[in-house]
Amino acid sequence: MAATHPTLYIASWDDRFLAWLLDVLLVGAVLSALGEAAGVFSLLTGSFSVTTPATGFNGLGLFVYWTFLEGRQGQSVGKMVMNIAVTDERGVDIDYGTAAIESFGKAFLLPLDVLVGWLAYEEEGVRLFNRLSSTIVIETDEEETRKPGDVEYVYPDER
Repeated sequence: MAATHPTLYIASWDDRFLAWLLDVLLVGAVLSALGEAAGVFSLLTGSFSVTTPATGFNGLGLFVYWTFLEGRQGQSVGKMVMNIAVTDERGVDIDYGTAAIESFGKAFLLPLDVLVGWLAYEEEGVRLFNRLSSTIVIETDEEETRKPGDVEYVYPDER
């Protein structure tokens, strides 16, 4: 009898970008409010703006935010809104260490992270730091997205 396996739907770049944008706006607003309230935001970030997530305090805030939420539940707030999640390559939840590796690229090196992913891993739909952490971003509205076992990947272009 043939083994059944889950079908994991790889999240589109559009959904991933919108989730990232929501997270950046949310974390940026929180850090800005906290920084202004404490009167130390400009001292910590120097001349960098709140809208530059890859720098200073914002980059660190985003790294901690993504590492904690994605290591805990596979989803940041932006990913929850977009119905996508980070898993390992078999659709299993990741741990904090894996989440830290995966999050580092998007918090501090996003342009390089995405560019290398698009050029080197175009068929797989992953960023460089997804590859380094053996993670993928999948749609979560499918019933079988979290079951372990053999995996069939369905990419956005193949639907």
